[in-house]
Amino acid sequence: MELNEFVRKFAELCEDTDVNEIKADTAFQELDEWDSLFVLSIIAFAKTSYGKNITGKEIRSCATVEELFRLIKEK
Repeated sequence: MELNEFVRKFAELCEDTDVNEIKADTAFQELDEWDSLFVLSIIAFAKTSYGKNITGKEIRSCATVEELFRLIKEK
């Protein structure tokens, strides 16, 4: 799993934010998409794309897309 690929795939989850605005240091909880449904989308994304199970609590403990990447990678 590579960070750049992860960022690209994560950006595809975002419907309200231009994909070019999503970077590794993006504070994803500040995005317009951020709500409980987006958290569920991230959980599904981690499971289907990487076969990893993460929780909403773990997602909320991450501040940036890169921190989320590291969380999923280390699972």
